[in-house]
Amino acid sequence: MPKLIVAVDDEEDILKALSITLIKEGYNFKGFTSFSKLPDFLKKNTPDLFILDIMIPGVNGLDIYKELRKNARFEYTPIMFLSAKSDEVDKVVGLELGADDYITKPFSLKELSSRIKGIFRRIGNVDQKNDKTVVKGIKINKEGLEVFVDNKKTELTFAEFKILELLLNNKNKVFSRDEILDHLWGDNKLVTDRTVDFHIKNLREKIGKYGDKIKNARGVGYKFED
Repeated sequence: MPKLIVAVDDEEDILKALSITLIKEGYNFKGFTSFSKLPDFLKKNTPDLFILDIMIPGVNGLDIYKELRKNARFEYTPIMFLSAKSDEVDKVVGLELGADDYITKPFSLKELSSRIKGIFRRIGNVDQKNDKTVVKGIKINKEGLEVFVDNKKTELTFAEFKILELLLNNKNKVFSRDEILDHLWGDNKLVTDRTVDFHIKNLREKIGKYGDKIKNARGVGYKFED
């Protein structure tokens, strides 16, 4: 069954271009120019990816993101932010909130399509035969994208989940920031290594006392120390 992609952007021309491109790529697509009609649509439909414009008047993309994450159905659904802003700070804010990708306008439809394929490829790679990792009170369920700290479920963004998975599966091995970015976004990364620091900071806080096990190898990168 084709994956369903939902976009919210106040520019109808962009929604039309997305519709033509993504349907041609084999996806189902639904576009909205505002948030108002989205809740009713979501009652009967479960998108596989959201594309949200940060700068929509009224209820903007960041607000929509927060509302979606409150719903257990969309807790781990990939979200991509669009924005006319090109400032690196805006990218970091979007990714720090937990977005899976961020692209600035104007963008090429070919690049967007490549980013989307990359997101779905990363999600597909999460489900493996060895679907559980247990280390020092932390259990990762790869199939369900779930993390338990001392048997208590802990909410992580997809990026935080992937970083924790990488570090736990390679205990005591130092990964550079570039290597972590490659693990997260592959060839599609357009952010600086500061983004990794934001994710690590949030990850340390969320896993509580085990956060101290994520060590910063000064000038190199990060590792989970066993």
